Amino acid sequence: MRFNQPVSALPPVKVLIADDSVPFAAALRAVLGGEAGIDVVGTAGDGEEAWQLARQLVPDVVLMDISMPVLDGIEATARITAELEDVSVLVLTGSAADTDRLRAAEAGASGYVLKERIANELVGAIRGAAAAC
Repeated sequence: MRFNQPVSALPPVKVLIADDSVPFAAALRAVLGGEAGIDVVGTAGDGEEAWQLARQLVPDVVLMDISMPVLDGIEATARITAELEDVSVLVLTGSAADTDRLRAAEAGASGYVLKERIANELVGAIRGAAAAC
């Protein structure tokens, strides 16, 4: 990726949202949908669906909640990062626990953003994760 190009000259960053809260996922999709250079390609309501959609859609970045039904976000992250080396996973969660941060890192997550810090950190974290691939 060339960093001296304007955002509009780069292909959009494809993002998959994985969160079991339908209202939160919809709000996140609306916010990111208005962001230049970011294209939300799908949403998943559980970890299994996130893993399957990541395999199907091959996004640049998956925003993954930790507490997910069917398959938790940590296991879904591990599967995605093991199978899809060009896909980055950003954990997006309400948990500030060090154990959750460590588990996410061990699963291959490229970043960890607290939901309370979304407004300040999310778009930069998405762009950074996409650039790392």
